Amino acid sequence: MNRLTPALLTWLAAACFLHAAEPGSSHPQVPLQNRAPLQLRPFLDLPLGVIEPRGWLRLQLERQRDGMTGHLDERYEAIVGPRNGWLGGDGDGWERGPYWLDGLVPLGYLLNDESLLAKARPWIEWTLTHQEPNGYLGPKRFDKEPKPEAGIQKTPREDWWPRMVMLKVLQQHHGATGDERVVEVLRRYFKYQLQELEKTPLDHWSFWANRRGGDNSMVVYWLYNLTGDAFLLELGELLARQTFPYTEVFLNESPEPSPDLAHLYPYNTGNRFPFNRDLIRRLSVDQLQSFHCVNLAQGIKQPVVWSQQDPDERHLRAVKSAFADIRRFHGQPQGMYGGDEPMHGNDPTQGIEFCSVVEMMFSLETMVGISGDLDFADHLEWIAYNALPTQSTPDFKYRQYLQSANQVLASRARRNFYEEDWHQGTDLCFGLLTGYPCCTCNMHQGWPKWVQHLWRATPDGGLAALAYGPSAVAWKVGDGVPVRIEEETRYPFEETVRFRVTPDRPVTFPLQLRVPGWARGVTLRINGRETPAPAPDRLLTLKQEWKAGDVVEVAFAADVRISRWHENAVALERGPLVYSLRIEEDWRWIENTDKYGDYYEVHPKSPWNFALVEEDVNRPADRIRLERRDPDDAYPWSLAGVPLELRVHGKQHPQWQMYGFRAGPLPHSRPQQHLSNQSSQELVLVPYGCTRLRITEFPVVK
Repeated sequence: MNRLTPALLTWLAAACFLHAAEPGSSHPQVPLQNRAPLQLRPFLDLPLGVIEPRGWLRLQLERQRDGMTGHLDERYEAIVGPRNGWLGGDGDGWERGPYWLDGLVPLGYLLNDESLLAKARPWIEWTLTHQEPNGYLGPKRFDKEPKPEAGIQKTPREDWWPRMVMLKVLQQHHGATGDERVVEVLRRYFKYQLQELEKTPLDHWSFWANRRGGDNSMVVYWLYNLTGDAFLLELGELLARQTFPYTEVFLNESPEPSPDLAHLYPYNTGNRFPFNRDLIRRLSVDQLQSFHCVNLAQGIKQPVVWSQQDPDERHLRAVKSAFADIRRFHGQPQGMYGGDEPMHGNDPTQGIEFCSVVEMMFSLETMVGISGDLDFADHLEWIAYNALPTQSTPDFKYRQYLQSANQVLASRARRNFYEEDWHQGTDLCFGLLTGYPCCTCNMHQGWPKWVQHLWRATPDGGLAALAYGPSAVAWKVGDGVPVRIEEETRYPFEETVRFRVTPDRPVTFPLQLRVPGWARGVTLRINGRETPAPAPDRLLTLKQEWKAGDVVEVAFAADVRISRWHENAVALERGPLVYSLRIEEDWRWIENTDKYGDYYEVHPKSPWNFALVEEDVNRPADRIRLERRDPDDAYPWSLAGVPLELRVHGKQHPQWQMYGFRAGPLPHSRPQQHLSNQSSQELVLVPYGCTRLRITEFPVVK
């Protein structure tokens, strides 16, 4: 972990600026630092639009534009069409419209695409121009209960939860445009919240807002940093009191009833799970069905968000403890966890909801900036370059509701998922409406927000690359000198990253580069000359006078790593990538007339039931071979464009067969397990994100 000391941060904030803006404007010309009494941040978010995707990352965003993100209003008109309540209509008035905008808006600015922004603009305009005098924001209340329509969430329109998504949309819009109306609209809305939450608390309409209150608090603090309005800190405290007590639950510090904690959840007074206070006191991450999977992905950042106002070390410690428990009891090798709505254990055939993937990424992006903890940056990259690419089709026109680490058949069939009775076996199919359609609308934020957070500003006038990918950033550094840095790399498919620095004039500023936790060594070159890396740390700080044409090259040494999972199975990792067995795919288009619409099934065309041989697992450096393909402009996240392969030895395991339309119970990897009648063969493993069928957790045999 790398953190600046509070004293140094205080000095840096005073020496630079906390929230400079043009006279008469609330649009920050520098990234916002926290105002007192909030704790200062070690890394600051750059405004939307100053980071440019390059190379394969730009290709990824263009596929989003041409696929579902850019055309969802045409393909899902019943929900995100003109009847939507966030456009003043009488149709869907809950989360799915704002969900779409939460990815559409940043995508439009990152690609500088007016056609995308034109789709988002009516939603933003309606929201900004239809606020009620008392501050109420969003879809208008119905005078009488509307008639239900299948698949449309018309009510409860007053629910606090969907507004939290729109708050993020308005914040991004302001960051890109400086639209003054956002500040005044949010100021009025937060005053409304301060008055109303005592009467109708976060869990009054549904428990979603209670579990996701950290999203609300984030934007409250952002506005406080712009305006300094003291009432916003009062609202921050109120939101913390009404949000689920994640710190206490993650730490399991109160297993018995304790009146000292009563003030933390006075509103959870219902008699059914998850509102009953006695049940909450006994709740822990290790339990099956302990959390809703998306609530956990969003809520896990709440202690860190709250720590800005309540600087108790327990909050960060609680989140770190939660991640350790998630890994131990529910984890899968791509960085996520078994959670097909409720938490569902660590069997590699358990499902992972797409909403959980993108929300966990945003939580990690948020926590890195607040805490400076680079373990969060490692975890973020782990998810982005493994779990994220695989859950949509390469053309970004269809998506899976659930993915699994061991996924050998993506067909319509009933499996061991919690939601099967509701989704009629469609959870693994690639469609528009298969599984549950929340993911159809929420998936869009993953890649754009990833690009937004590749770079951060630092309080001492520098820039930090905390995640790696082909990109460019244009910003002002030092005492206000414009600089452009181009990041040239095929990362994560190579471990070398080159930075071309072009300031308008020579300028001294710190350039900070994260050292990934997996790196076993670092080679640093500046203008072609090998340079000793600064003192061993997770963050290389290069402070010097930079001139146009300077080039920094950093290479991270990577080797094959073995990790252990369910039933003592192993997964293979190298650099930021997890590797899976290459299974040849048979894509079948299914024309379907029920509410799930048409979809793709994916069937295996090659065997999958392989165990790895023990000698390879024990001696990966000697026995496992990496093969690279020649760099080109092909799309990397599919079997057709695989950039890297691992060659490893394995044996087909006759007792490991299909069961319940999925890979059957994983044979336990016990020492000295023999398959004497089987000869080993060379297997091809490819990056997890390139696959739609895969084995990622392997048994081990002699």
